Amino acid sequence: MDKRIVVVTGGNRGIGFEICRQLAKRGLHVVLTARSAAKGRAAAAVLRDEGLEVEPRQLDVTSARSIKALATHLDKRHGRLDVLVNNAGVLLDPRGSRLLDSKVNTYRDTLETNLFGPLMLCQALVPLMRKNGYGRIVNLSSRLGQLSDMGTGTPAYRISKTALNALTRTLAAELRDTNILVNSMCPGWVKTDMGGPKAPRTPEAAADTAVWLATLPDGGPSGGFFRDRQPLPW
Repeated sequence: MDKRIVVVTGGNRGIGFEICRQLAKRGLHVVLTARSAAKGRAAAAVLRDEGLEVEPRQLDVTSARSIKALATHLDKRHGRLDVLVNNAGVLLDPRGSRLLDSKVNTYRDTLETNLFGPLMLCQALVPLMRKNGYGRIVNLSSRLGQLSDMGTGTPAYRISKTALNALTRTLAAELRDTNILVNSMCPGWVKTDMGGPKAPRTPEAAADTAVWLATLPDGGPSGGFFRDRQPLPW
């Protein structure tokens, strides 16, 4: 069988970069996407120097045109897609932000990347999974989006991740009778540009659950929320 084809959004740095590395080490053909074509090429070059099969591709997850171009490329070059990891995300809330004092545009801009991007990607790429009767979709969410433990701070980010979890549940239900599994995961507080240097977790540890979900066997869980391979309450 040909190698599985996987798309990772925001793959040029942080958790996304490590997800690309770990999936490529497992023998998958990784399409590393980044908003900046130059940064994507540079990241892919690092992994290629490690002997890994990684293909860079420019992608703006907020652009329907960019997403359509990616879908066309995948169909023409590979004829299918097996795995989609929706990793790209933003945290735009000002430090100390509270809901009653926040600006509506912060929510709009956050949702464009954290919700509408994954939505448009699923709409464009699930048909390529159906062609081969196989698919795994992993949405990088956060415990900050848990309704069961909702708190204060970063309200736009929290709401966007709650909405992403709803997308996961809805899509998993729509695809219940297929071999396309859809799950959310929480990487934890990670040492990245977003998480900052004081975060206790490494990108390597954070990527593990995403890689596990991306390579689930047939009959694996779908419509779940996980951290460290263990289920989380919604």
